[in-house]
Amino acid sequence: MTCGTINHNRIIRNLVRILDLAFQNKNCEVFISDLRLYIPAHNKATYPDIMVIEGEVMLNNNRQDEVLNPCLIIEVLSPATENYDRGDKFRYYRSIPTLKQYLLISQSEYTIENYVKTGENQWLFQETQGENIEVNLESIEVSFPILNLYTDVNFN
Repeated sequence: MTCGTINHNRIIRNLVRILDLAFQNKNCEVFISDLRLYIPAHNKATYPDIMVIEGEVMLNNNRQDEVLNPCLIIEVLSPATENYDRGDKFRYYRSIPTLKQYLLISQSEYTIENYVKTGENQWLFQETQGENIEVNLESIEVSFPILNLYTDVNFN
């Protein structure tokens, strides 16, 4: 998202820090919003806030700026994009064969919307709220306290 807020940026920064530490002994890599994701089934390209790729990065036609195979996509919600993130964008993302989990993070309260793929065309939705919860990224076997995600975020 261009013109992101300070909270938006802090959440992404905190999440990248958490994931980088968690990936020290895993075959996963975290990418941020300036790397494009190409979605062949819809002939669309997007810039997710965060993507995690497990194993080798698959490039679209050997382009160094366009990947195909995230297992986890995370978007930080904003008033301007939240309907698109929950609607058409998620529909596009669901067509990615490697995608196992989609996370939507509020920047105005302790709220996470978590979609986990359970089977062909089946997604389990769970919303968690509150400052005393654990964020569970099943797709990459990482969990952490939600407070770590919201470090330095100001809800006022």
